[in-house]
Amino acid sequence: MHDIPLEKRGQSPLYQQLMVRLKNDILAGVYPAGGRIPSEQALCDAYGVSRVTVRKALLDLVQEGMLVRRQGKGTFVADKRLQRNLQHITSFSDACRAMGRTASAKVVSIGFEPARPEDMDQLGVPEGSRVLEICRVRMCDSEPVMLEINRFPERYAFLERAALNQSLYDLLKEHGIIPSHAVHDISLGYATPLVCKHLGTHQNEALLILDETVLDQQQEPLHHSRQWIRGDKFTFRI
Repeated sequence: MHDIPLEKRGQSPLYQQLMVRLKNDILAGVYPAGGRIPSEQALCDAYGVSRVTVRKALLDLVQEGMLVRRQGKGTFVADKRLQRNLQHITSFSDACRAMGRTASAKVVSIGFEPARPEDMDQLGVPEGSRVLEICRVRMCDSEPVMLEINRFPERYAFLERAALNQSLYDLLKEHGIIPSHAVHDISLGYATPLVCKHLGTHQNEALLILDETVLDQQQEPLHHSRQWIRGDKFTFRI
């Protein structure tokens, strides 16, 4: 927690500014999962706001499932996030199933695009070729958790006609294609307008960003993806 005052003349209400500050602190590990956050009075003193403002910010975070209140004990960071072990190739659907929850997907856009220089490097495709880009929102129990953009070599054109409201990996396995290895890069980024629209986050809210290049069982590039992930709903084990 820091004592930088909120922008009292800012465009966003004070409670919303405080809510975003607390979210970002949780994502940064200032308040770990299962840990207790400071008292209402401590937050009032740190951010120079009223108790009403603090209570409104905390209530919204509780309603989002990011915080939980325990009577007589205080307010704690929720500890029921989906988890993915990056030492193994697992899908978002696998992570949901492991917790007895239901995964689904909504296609935002799909189509072919000219290969970019990074596609040539990551996917091994030649200059002048095309790649298939699939943008989807991934949901757990109907709640948006991540926005993903996957780019495939043109040989996977059959995906354009497939039912993409399911796990891509399950679909690929039906065609004898098995993801076997991945190179990951995790960073902390911020919500863009597109991400805000589909995940329901605030603009410039901190998110986890996962970039990964996945290889198939022949060690050939399968796809490259970028995922914008709500850190209050998902965590990684390395």
